[in-house]
Amino acid sequence: MITRTAREPYLETHQTHPDPITPYETKLAGSLTEIFSSGATTLAEVVDGLNGLGLHGPDGGSWTDETFRAEMRRLGK
Repeated sequence: MITRTAREPYLETHQTHPDPITPYETKLAGSLTEIFSSGATTLAEVVDGLNGLGLHGPDGGSWTDETFRAEMRRLGK
């Protein structure tokens, strides 16, 4: 019988988050999960979904294509 060990879990650099996750990031992640689970596939559908859920953009206003892209870029650094 051959015994194999499980692969060690790993994270690549781009998969890590340098700081603790904030309540805002947790809420945004949950909202995006809900939106994608409901079938959204386009940027417009994601933006509409965030606005439909009442989640304010980072500037306190409604989400737009531009604010969503900028926020994803900021969070991805």
